[in-house]
Amino acid sequence: MEILPGIYQLKLPVPIPSNQLADINVYLIQSEKGWMLVDTGWNTKEAFAALEDQLGEIGTSFQDIHQIIVTHFHPDHYGLAGKLKQLSKATLALHQVEKAFLDSRYINMNNLLAEIARWLRLHGVPEEEMPHLQKSSLGARKFVLPASPEVALKGGEKITCGSFDFEVLWTPGHSPGHICLYEPARRILLSGDHILPTIFPNVGLHPQSGDNPLGDYLNSLRLIEKLEVDLVLPAHEYVFSGLRQRIEELYHHHRERKAAITKVLKEGAKTAYEISQRIPWIINGAMVSFEELLPLDKRLAVMSTLAHLEPLRAEGEVGRFIKDGIMFYNALGAQ
Repeated sequence: MEILPGIYQLKLPVPIPSNQLADINVYLIQSEKGWMLVDTGWNTKEAFAALEDQLGEIGTSFQDIHQIIVTHFHPDHYGLAGKLKQLSKATLALHQVEKAFLDSRYINMNNLLAEIARWLRLHGVPEEEMPHLQKSSLGARKFVLPASPEVALKGGEKITCGSFDFEVLWTPGHSPGHICLYEPARRILLSGDHILPTIFPNVGLHPQSGDNPLGDYLNSLRLIEKLEVDLVLPAHEYVFSGLRQRIEELYHHHRERKAAITKVLKEGAKTAYEISQRIPWIINGAMVSFEELLPLDKRLAVMSTLAHLEPLRAEGEVGRFIKDGIMFYNALGAQ
């Protein structure tokens, strides 16, 4: 679908049937040197074929792609990067924070897996559930062909592509090195997973997230909120307008999440895992219980709970203590 003259949205399927996202949007932007591709999709035969077919419909091919920008290193955005580089010889760009994590995340994973197990155990995940949650993301590894970026972005760079002049915005939160691309003259924002039209992007505290990913995410929203944007091109769902209204909905969602956590803690001290069991979660637009979640979603839920607990602790509403090697959180002043 041509969004604007010179910008096409391509939809690529996801390989996990239970995933609430039916596809990922990648964007192809024309220039006199060829094409710039923003995000790549999963490394599957189906996604590759869909990308090849849509390139053909536009009248181009892999060899015409001269630059690949990856908004963040999650498998649906980065998975095909290695294969596309082999076919196109394009320059690959990713934020420097995430470039440093690629080896531990996708190649030499043993240390990260051990750290995740330690992290989950510390926050109250029962031993019988530990293997399921610890290894719940390993299935996605087969859908990623890693490639080292030639360009390590920092944020603030200008990328000229044809008639478009994009500014790279570092927007950590959903991932530590997430970026958006902003074109001020056309008032368009390629938002990656930072802002989606109806889905609330997961923000979790984990070994590669940084100390305060929710704070990072909210600060990134405030950065975007200041921009003049008429059209948002997200990595999932559909193109939309009304950016500031959507940002307010995101603020409201996280205020509600923090309130739900605080309410649970008024009953007494609990681990992040126990709190996660007591608050509702949203899958496919519907509220579900923690018990209904798949192992990976349970792990994401615990990490999301932690992401909300630490700001509450910094604000003086919540305390924490360790008992028998397990971290507990409590509402300050609760009896």
